[in-house]
Amino acid sequence: MPLYAYRGLDAGGRAVGGVLEADSARGARQKLRKTGVFPTDLSEERAAAAPAVRTVAWQSQRVPAAELAAITRQFATLVAAGLPLVEALGALAEQAERPALSRVLSQVRQEVTEGRTLADALAQHPRLFASLYVNMVRAGEASGALHVVLERLADYTENQARLLNKVRSALTYPAIMLLLSGLILFFLLSYVVPKVTRIFEETHQQLPVPTRVLLGVSDFVATWWWLLAIVAAAAAAAALRWARTDTGRERVDRWTLAVPYLGRLAQKVAVARFARTLSTLLASGIGLLPALDIVKGIVDNRVLTRAIEDARDAIREGQSIAPPLRESGLFPPLVVHMVAVGERSGQLEPMLAKAAEAYDDEVENAVAGMTTVLEPLIIVFMGGVVLFIVLAILLPIFELNRIVH
Repeated sequence: MPLYAYRGLDAGGRAVGGVLEADSARGARQKLRKTGVFPTDLSEERAAAAPAVRTVAWQSQRVPAAELAAITRQFATLVAAGLPLVEALGALAEQAERPALSRVLSQVRQEVTEGRTLADALAQHPRLFASLYVNMVRAGEASGALHVVLERLADYTENQARLLNKVRSALTYPAIMLLLSGLILFFLLSYVVPKVTRIFEETHQQLPVPTRVLLGVSDFVATWWWLLAIVAAAAAAAALRWARTDTGRERVDRWTLAVPYLGRLAQKVAVARFARTLSTLLASGIGLLPALDIVKGIVDNRVLTRAIEDARDAIREGQSIAPPLRESGLFPPLVVHMVAVGERSGQLEPMLAKAAEAYDDEVENAVAGMTTVLEPLIIVFMGGVVLFIVLAILLPIFELNRIVH
C-alpha cells in the first residue's frame, strides 16, 4: 500500500503534516477528512516508501537520549492538560527539530488515528522506542495514568543520559591523550629518529644496545607501517565480528568484569541501570516477572543478563528475588540487602531507586578516580618513551666525544 505525505489544517485551523497509508490519493483524502484534517497538499511516496522506513530507522538510532526525554516530558504535559493523543502527537511532530523524529511521530499519530493503541504504534519503531518505553506506555494506558508514566519515563531517560554523559566526558580526555601520544610516537619513530640517527651509521662503530633497539624499531615502523596498519585493521575487524557472536559477546562481557578497576566500574554502571530500570517499571504498574524480562536487555552484559534470568526463574518457582541475586556473586551485598528489605516491607520500588542513586554516585566517583590515575600514568609512559629515545640518541654521541678526546 503506497504512502502519502500530506499537509493540511485541523479542525482548529492549525497546520498539520505527516504520512499515511492509503489505496489511492482519494482514499488518503477521505481518511484525513474522517480525522478532521483538511488536506492542502498531498503527494505519493510509493517509490521511496521502503527506503524511507530504513532511513528513519537508521536516523532514529542517532536521536540523543536528552532529546527523547524532552519530547517525552512535553508529551506528558500535553496529555496531563487533557489534549487528545492525536493532537498531542501532531504537536510533538511539528515541534521536533530532527526530520527523522518528526516523521516517526507523524507515523505514530497516523497509526493511533487508525485505531491502534499508543503502545502498539510506538512498538513499530523499536530503534527509537525500546521495549522498556513501549511496555511502560502500555501499562500507563491500561491504568489510565499515562501522563504519570510519561513523566517517569522522562525522568528515567534523563538520569540514564546524565550517567552516560558523565562516564563519556570523564574518559574523553584520557582517550585523546592516548591517541595523540600514539601519533607523536609514530611520527618520532618513522620520521625524526631515522634522520637524527643516520649520522651514527656513517661512523661504522659498535652502537650501544638502546641505540640498536631504537634503530631496529624505527626502521621497521618506517618500512612496514602500511603492513602494521593492515594487520591492525584486520585484527580489529575480526575481533569485532567475533564479539558480535553469542559466545564472543559472553566472553567479552566476562573478561570486562574481570579487568581490574575497569570491571568494577562496568559492574557499577550495570547495577545502577538495573536498579533504576526495575524501580521505574515496578512503579509504573508492570509486574515483577515482565519487568525482569525487560531489564535483562537493558544491563548490556550477557553475564549479568544470565544472573537476572536465573532470578526470574527462581521467582517463578516461588522464591524471592534476593537469594538468586546473592548467589550469582555479581550484585553487590548492598543492593541484595536493599532488595531483600524492600521485598519484606513491600517497598521494593523506592529501595531500588535509592540503590540506583547510591550507585550513580559511586560510578561518578569511580570514573573521577580512574581518570585521576590514568592521566599521570599516560604522562609517565610517554615520558619514559621519550627518555629512552633521548638516551638512545645521546649515548653514541657521548661515545664519539670520548673517542675524540
